[in-house]
Amino acid sequence: MIEVLVVDDDTRVARVNAAYVGKVPGFRVAGEAHSAGEALAAVERLARLDLILLDHYLPDRTGLEVVREMRRRGLQTDVIMVTAARDVSTVQAAMRQGALQYLVKPFAFAGLRAKLEAYAELRRTLDGGGEAEQAEVDRIFGALSAPSEPGLPKGHSPTTAELVRQCLLKADGPLSAQEIAERTGVSRQTAQRYLKLLERTGRAVLTLKYGDAGRPEHRYAWATRP
Repeated sequence: MIEVLVVDDDTRVARVNAAYVGKVPGFRVAGEAHSAGEALAAVERLARLDLILLDHYLPDRTGLEVVREMRRRGLQTDVIMVTAARDVSTVQAAMRQGALQYLVKPFAFAGLRAKLEAYAELRRTLDGGGEAEQAEVDRIFGALSAPSEPGLPKGHSPTTAELVRQCLLKADGPLSAQEIAERTGVSRQTAQRYLKLLERTGRAVLTLKYGDAGRPEHRYAWATRP
């Protein structure tokens, strides 16, 4: 099993991410931390730890400072940044500090699963040991290049998908296809089609609202919040 430490200052988000990790075969949550100090203490304390899902915005120090301190102490645990920080300078610094991957919030289970499965493939490749020819080197470096999210099927517009996504993210609660249509300006049928796609790929959650009579209303919410 690949042992994972989940680090996020928001306890609710940490629980969601930990639950996601637990759903991926071959991975197990070794612990949670909600500050830089807790994260560093956990890395020192845990007898075995393979991977850290590390938020950048922590209350006492940044995630990148945590990585730098780990390396200073000789702790070589692998790191995947999981954060809302989108500025190029932070992404570049994470890469230079040795973060293996960078997953931008908000994301759904499919996005994190892709990163974890790519990490597991990298581990399997490296565990083989020995010398590597160029083709093997290329495979090692390519193991982490899995996309964060599944691509859109043919006939779907990225612009419309983003409209629906933003509408769900900004909503205070689940929305129906009609409400999405009114807020985005697309037709109800179009809204329904994109909502079903998001639900199938794990990026939106479907709930049913039952009225006094008739069929239940389908309502959708984004799977995770920033």
